Amino acid sequence: MEIKPIKTEHDYDLALAEVEALWGAEIDTPEGDKLDILITLVEAYEAKHHEIDPSTPVEAILYRMEQTGLKRKDLEPYIGHSGRVSEVLNHKRPLSLDMIRKLWQGLHIPLESLIDKNNHVGM
Repeated sequence: MEIKPIKTEHDYDLALAEVEALWGAEIDTPEGDKLDILITLVEAYEAKHHEIDPSTPVEAILYRMEQTGLKRKDLEPYIGHSGRVSEVLNHKRPLSLDMIRKLWQGLHIPLESLIDKNNHVGM
């Protein structure tokens, strides 16, 4: 079993191909152990080189709407009248703290997803 650090994109691609080939290997076998080690190396490389940007509050709301089959009208108890919902979803109005609280409590959208990382509440 030859396993080496993932240092380049080429190494990363090779590791992914090996993970795919080993996928489904039995636990506590040489193949299963190799798969565990490769997954750890791939995750470490991805964390360093393939960082995923956090979603915006609007993306979080749209994702929850898609998950639960909500329509814009269903957001009115949390955001306000239809015009206000439209302004928020079109990035023309930030979420207020009250809106954030209601979306968190009512739709269980994580607070960290509703607070903009650029210090613009809800935008």
